Amino acid sequence: MTDGVIERFLLPRVEGALRDTRIVVLQGARQVGKSTLAEQIAGRRRSHVVTLDDLDVRRFASDDPAGFVAQFPDGLLVIDEVQRVPQLIIALKAAVDRDKRPGRYLVIGSANLLDLATTHESLAGRAQPLTLHSLSQAELAEQSASFIDAVFSGRRFLGHSTRLTRRDYLERACRGGYPEALARSGPVRRADWYDTYLTQIVNRDALDLSGLQRLADLPRLLRFIAARSGSGMVWASLANDSGVPRTTLDPYIRLLETLFLIHVLPAWTANLTSREVKQPKVFLLDTGLAASLLGVAPDGLAPTVSNSPAGGLLEGLVVGELRRQLGWSSQRARLCHYRDQRGAEVDVVLESPDGRVVGMEVKAAATVHSRDLTGLMLLRDKLGDRFVGGYVLYTGDTARVVGDRVVALPLDALWRSEDRGVG
Repeated sequence: MTDGVIERFLLPRVEGALRDTRIVVLQGARQVGKSTLAEQIAGRRRSHVVTLDDLDVRRFASDDPAGFVAQFPDGLLVIDEVQRVPQLIIALKAAVDRDKRPGRYLVIGSANLLDLATTHESLAGRAQPLTLHSLSQAELAEQSASFIDAVFSGRRFLGHSTRLTRRDYLERACRGGYPEALARSGPVRRADWYDTYLTQIVNRDALDLSGLQRLADLPRLLRFIAARSGSGMVWASLANDSGVPRTTLDPYIRLLETLFLIHVLPAWTANLTSREVKQPKVFLLDTGLAASLLGVAPDGLAPTVSNSPAGGLLEGLVVGELRRQLGWSSQRARLCHYRDQRGAEVDVVLESPDGRVVGMEVKAAATVHSRDLTGLMLLRDKLGDRFVGGYVLYTGDTARVVGDRVVALPLDALWRSEDRGVG
């Protein structure tokens, strides 16, 4: 942490992209810290920063896109909230086609510009998109090592232990990672912040990007998605419960993805059995937002509470942490889940481009049972040498071997680099 600003582990990726790419797109949900990171980058070079949230700046960009992008030709032009004036993308395309020097533009967006039909073709081959999420547990702990790199290298983390308990993990999940929410004094103030945040998303970003008629329904739709975290998504059931007709649900889901509010975790299918389930899982990208929408706090998530969303929140915490780490890990991987109709499932499947696989189960309990290993054992036995290892991430305190290439591991091993152990 420097001057009260938490180090963002995506920064070296952005710096590297600026050295060889004409346009670097730093994208992510509102209030995750994109502008702060951009200011850090801009402060290291000759640069000029403008934001399209400023009405006069936005008017200039709308009236004269070509002149706007040409205003700082001899350095880095940083354009914040670029999705507010989509016609700038065409002007940027023309500018970098005339002058192919790298590092000319850093554009910041609270939407996935490559998901927008008006910008996808124009940016293809000219831009490097990089996604900044809300703060990861690794960033909050100032631990930059990548769990993903470690597991693909075969590390088992034997010797790893922790003092964190189930309640500690749930407190982290309920706090989430939005910097402004973390700065609030307690759960009630965080809930107020999240309510205001969602109102701004609906009234500004969603309205800017979409002509959908039922944007006011987005918070309710998000709430039903949050309640299904960790479960296979049945779209018809979601449509029925949320009141959004199934025939019109898909554009709303795409909009929530474009705004970086949800992540659709696809089913991993490798024809291991004839009964693989292809339903995706859907998570909110920030568990603090999910907990706020569900109106839950750690005190109400005790093991004795029936129908508790604790398991889904912890699974969302793990999936979100892995998704964030993929932004800075050296190892590339697809993030999926696995389930078959006989009930064998693996909460997280990471598959490398060369076909190697790591599987993870997430358990809210402090004890691991043999039934918790069924899916991981299936992957191991079916995949053979392609199976690098399996991990049961649980709320217990000690790492231990529970099978061939399968380890039960305290959940905080995801972000603690100082205690890797051996093996």
